[in-house]
Amino acid sequence: MPVCALLFPLLGALAYPAAPPKPLAIQNVALSQYDDGPPVAASSYFVPGETVFLSFQVAGYKPEGQDEQSIRLLWKVNAADPAGRPVVAETEGKVASALAQEDKNWLPKVRQTIQVPPFAPSGVYKISLWVKDEVAATEARKEVEFQVRGRMVEPAATLTLRNFHFYRGEEDKEPLAVAAYRPGDAVWIRFDIVGFRLGPANAFNVSYGVAVLRPNGETMFQQPEAAGEHDQSFYPRAYVPAGLSLNLTRDLAPGEYAIVVTARDKVGNQTQEVRQAIAVEK
Repeated sequence: MPVCALLFPLLGALAYPAAPPKPLAIQNVALSQYDDGPPVAASSYFVPGETVFLSFQVAGYKPEGQDEQSIRLLWKVNAADPAGRPVVAETEGKVASALAQEDKNWLPKVRQTIQVPPFAPSGVYKISLWVKDEVAATEARKEVEFQVRGRMVEPAATLTLRNFHFYRGEEDKEPLAVAAYRPGDAVWIRFDIVGFRLGPANAFNVSYGVAVLRPNGETMFQQPEAAGEHDQSFYPRAYVPAGLSLNLTRDLAPGEYAIVVTARDKVGNQTQEVRQAIAVEK
């Protein structure tokens, strides 16, 4: 046999070395609106209170063992609002699984849910993913973004009532351009309370009362504690939507009446008053 024929197998082995192992990687990240649903488009958005269904796969892990192989992975998920504040507590878990011979190309899949806070502001939110291969002592990270379309309420340094408006009916979307009513009408008021202090565990406690003054300044109706709200949450509450209604008597004399709403922050020991006039016409 010619000598050159013996060299071909050796040269072939030298020309095609074994491929280096692939690095640990987070792949196929998907955000859905329901479990195992289709990934949302980049232009899509979530709304406050909605649940984000997250899934991703891990590639490039190193199995341990010879005849019977297994993997050991750790993972963590964090989500933050546009200001970088966590929206939920960090979640973590592990993947520890035995591998069969036919599983050599298997990619483990992690599923997790993230609830958008009920009063989350609009903007771009970020999910940070971290995975560690305990066998190879390697780590991988990845970030994914999603949009939230919430209600924007301007913050305040101290207790403040914003977006104070009068409405004709309870379900009205647009406020009255002129707060004018007739005797016997219902007066609907909506506003937002901001600037209250937060206690431990982001606890807040706000209340508000209402008074109605006659044209001569005399108090004709008063309810110091009309309503209130107190709660605590992982994500800090930025505002409290509030509202109330008043029924005008049918014999009410025409004139300009004053509506006085007083808000109280029981955690921060603050008080704020708003006085607005309404016209009662025949």
